Amino acid sequence: MAKESKGLTPRSENYSQWYNELVVRADLAENSAVRGCMVIKPYGYAIWEKMQHILDGMFKETGHMNAYFPLLIPKSFLSKEADHVEGFAKEAAVVTHYRLKTNPDGTGVVVDPEAKLEEELIIRPTSETIIWNTYRGWIHSWRDLPLLINQWANVMRWEMRTRLFLRTAEFLWQEGHTAHATSEEAMEEATRMLNVYAKFAEEFMAVPVIKGVKTETERFAGAVETFTIEALMQDGKALQSGTSHFLGQNFAKAFDVTFSDKEGREQLVWATSWGVSTRLMGALIMAHSDDNGLVLPPVLAPIQVVMVPIYKNGEQLAEVSEAFRPVIEALKSKGISVKYDDNDNKKPGWKFAEYELKGVPVRLAMGARDLENGTVEIMRRDTLEKETVHLEGIADRIPALLDEIQKNIFQKALDYRTTHTYKVDTYEEFKQKLDEGGFILAHWDGTAETEAKIKEETKATIRCIPLNAPDEPGVDFYSGKPSKRRVLFARAY
Repeated sequence: MAKESKGLTPRSENYSQWYNELVVRADLAENSAVRGCMVIKPYGYAIWEKMQHILDGMFKETGHMNAYFPLLIPKSFLSKEADHVEGFAKEAAVVTHYRLKTNPDGTGVVVDPEAKLEEELIIRPTSETIIWNTYRGWIHSWRDLPLLINQWANVMRWEMRTRLFLRTAEFLWQEGHTAHATSEEAMEEATRMLNVYAKFAEEFMAVPVIKGVKTETERFAGAVETFTIEALMQDGKALQSGTSHFLGQNFAKAFDVTFSDKEGREQLVWATSWGVSTRLMGALIMAHSDDNGLVLPPVLAPIQVVMVPIYKNGEQLAEVSEAFRPVIEALKSKGISVKYDDNDNKKPGWKFAEYELKGVPVRLAMGARDLENGTVEIMRRDTLEKETVHLEGIADRIPALLDEIQKNIFQKALDYRTTHTYKVDTYEEFKQKLDEGGFILAHWDGTAETEAKIKEETKATIRCIPLNAPDEPGVDFYSGKPSKRRVLFARAY
């Protein structure tokens, strides 16, 4: 039975429902039998693999190496850094036993009460503790520094309200953990990796981001400073898309990680951590896609060009296939991923709708009349524009078209952010613009009290204090107290 590809709930009608339907209908992911966890399907995982491959190369270009650390963390490790344990205690999944046994009544298996662990183990919500306990054995001298390590892994944070990719109990990510001889080196590392994330978001995901520093309230648990990239989705909500943390010496103190400096003095190590996750998949979907389905930046699309033959019989199919064959070979030789869909179980119209739904950047279609004329119909997914062009030279034209699509998708997202970023000076205007959706630049008096009251009353948070924000003395729109500069507010995912 043919799969229906049309009929997504319009974004304007119900953005949340549109997103949920699109993730499932485009075969990106689905809910699993385990509450709060997801199954990432092959098409969705292919996009994540591209992200992973590009980011991994960027990390290695900046001197980082990959390693892997245990999934299970002794509970006592989380107790060693007070802010860290407080930040993750409510989300921790705990392993208490190591064996099952057959239920005496024959109804399955039960936990063996005799197999209780001496110390409970935490399924990692993040790996600072297990990694810094390990680094104690790796770092002895200044010659061992800097230590630049990244791991690709899964983590678990017991979320009660979940949404595919955006917030799930288990998700995939990378986490970098680095050790340095000085605070200056560590801070340089934290900002370097923030810039790596921003470059990846803008140049590969085509998502414009604002770089900034989190307020003390919004910092990562155990960090001295947290840097962030913030993106604006099409519904006017912000999405934190990557963070980089300057950890100071907090974890070095907690796990007694020291080194002998060049003068032979014992010093505590300085630390950073940084990460992005499969939440980037949510950003990719929500920043670009439309009511027809996904709109994928070409550099991250699993299929960059799809070719659909239109034919009435086997003879016509053979002729179209022969005409397409050199184009396919030429595109593949240029490193472009191509799919030739001659599946006779689906009609061309179904295929067109399906590849629009899946966000394939370029579609080529050829029928009997095209064969006679030596032409091919080409459609670009970002604008849905079609044109009929000569088949000769099409393989040379497509790389430039893919580059144009990539730039156009970014520009469209940037234009949206520009027209939905507001400067406000009064509380009434603040609430009005919040309801319209977007980023709001407004004065803040720097107190956690004012920050908390604004969040309680409006559900808006300070997304960040933009980096290099100019000194702009003013008055906090809520408290009336003096303010040094404007900060970025928004409602967020």
